[in-house]
Amino acid sequence: MEKQWNQLTPEEKLQERARQWKFPGGLQFASPEVERAYQNRVQMLLDAVQLRKPERIPVCPSAGFYPFAYAGVTAQEAMYDYERLGYALKKYCSDFMPDVRGSSLLYGPGKAFEILDYKLYRWPGHGLPTTSHFQCVEDEYMRSDEYDLLNNDPTDFFLRRYLPRVFATLGPWQMLDSLTDIQELPYTGPSLAPFGLPEMEQACKRLLEAGRAARDWLEACLAIDRATMSSLGLPGFSGGFTKAPFDTIGDTLRGTRAVMLDKFRQPKKLQAAAERLVPIAIDCAVRSAAKGRNPLVFIPLHKGADAFMSNADFKTFYWPTLKAVILGMIQEGLVPFLFVEGSYEKRLDIVADPDIPAGQTLWTFDRTDLRKVKKHFAGWACIGGNVPVSLLQSGEPEDVQTHVRRLIDDVGRDGGYILSTSAPMYDAKPENLHALIETGKKYGA
Repeated sequence: MEKQWNQLTPEEKLQERARQWKFPGGLQFASPEVERAYQNRVQMLLDAVQLRKPERIPVCPSAGFYPFAYAGVTAQEAMYDYERLGYALKKYCSDFMPDVRGSSLLYGPGKAFEILDYKLYRWPGHGLPTTSHFQCVEDEYMRSDEYDLLNNDPTDFFLRRYLPRVFATLGPWQMLDSLTDIQELPYTGPSLAPFGLPEMEQACKRLLEAGRAARDWLEACLAIDRATMSSLGLPGFSGGFTKAPFDTIGDTLRGTRAVMLDKFRQPKKLQAAAERLVPIAIDCAVRSAAKGRNPLVFIPLHKGADAFMSNADFKTFYWPTLKAVILGMIQEGLVPFLFVEGSYEKRLDIVADPDIPAGQTLWTFDRTDLRKVKKHFAGWACIGGNVPVSLLQSGEPEDVQTHVRRLIDDVGRDGGYILSTSAPMYDAKPENLHALIETGKKYGA
């Protein structure tokens, strides 16, 4: 009798997710050779993550906004014109042939953001030059006295407080009563009444319009990504997305300045909020990975770097809830894919936690020296990163070749390693990117 999903062990869940990634149902490849190349690339990634020696080291630069600069497409065009988006991504992938494709979903639907008057970001052509990448606009979208509201009911807080602040078009939603008031007949009418206000009607119409724009974008992106997979045999690098709970508060709700003050002014409420967000982060990872049919789930680490807080604060406010998310994801058969921004050289002995099982996570590093990382992570987790994007922009091909060979010699010979950039690329000399990919494939065999 076949087991139900909730009866599977974490390892069985991971095996099934890996199978779905390696053998994508319903996808017609251009040829048997392309299909085999796709499966080989997925297997190389799985072998690296699980600390085996792959056929060769996977070469996985983070594409960022570079495909647009390379293809002569503005970033604004990519966010509004999906034919131009597809053209740029296909040209990047076919000309350079890394082992993973850049996801078209990364860049977002500019039209939908414009309709909703999105305040959390500026994007190309909307507050920024048409060739720029997007930029986060931090603010106190959650007030300092609203922790209890968030902790009591995160969904209600997002619905009636946060969303009307980051989407100006949805400002009237602040007039809604809590939807949990709708329990018996006498209370239902008053709870529905705000939906009949003219400004609420207009907000809902605009939301419907944004939803249609987002649907058009999503359908276009899925077609772009499937076409790249089927014609070139390039898998995605991740299938889902989630965040460290502290970063959800610090990036999205309170902003850097406010959250750092909250560590001193109301530490217990901050810790409680981070703990409240753990199951929400795990659920986000599970749902997004199921849609992407890829067990690797991307987690960018923003506020935990050495320069942001002491080790004592990291152990108190940042790591416990991030660790809980990692362990919860592993229980669901997922591979946490952590992008460590900034430097974590003071944190390596903390995050290389023996409670986290070996061969279950992937960590790519920005500025942390991978030789130091290797001393802590050898036999425990797969690592990558450390190819500076500045080198790709301002160096020469010989410099890139030397850097890549040195990285492979220092940390990549024993498996558990993926060759990747230190950060997403925004500009690069094409000859330097070719040098990175070709050297990685040849020297990493």
